[in-house]
Amino acid sequence: MNQEYLIGQHIKIQTDTALDFEDAKLIAKQKMKEFATDSMLLSWCNTKTGEYYPTIECGSSDKPAWIVWAESRGGDYTIDINDGEWIFIFLSLS
Repeated sequence: MNQEYLIGQHIKIQTDTALDFEDAKLIAKQKMKEFATDSMLLSWCNTKTGEYYPTIECGSSDKPAWIVWAESRGGDYTIDINDGEWIFIFLSLS
């Protein structure tokens, strides 16, 4: 993942555990609570599988659509788990 595309405050987490989506999302949400008591998950990506959300088209930017989506909605925290294996972008609400 190109680091210049990541938005807001960038928080890295390392774990030796193999994570599925639900496990990774839970870890990201728990970490996010350290920075904002209330937040909204805007987008995510699994760089190993290429899966991402939302699966939309966002113009002709070089940035991935899921990052453009989060950026345009004010995403201000990027949680990076295991060197980019899982990336979650949040909007702090508190």
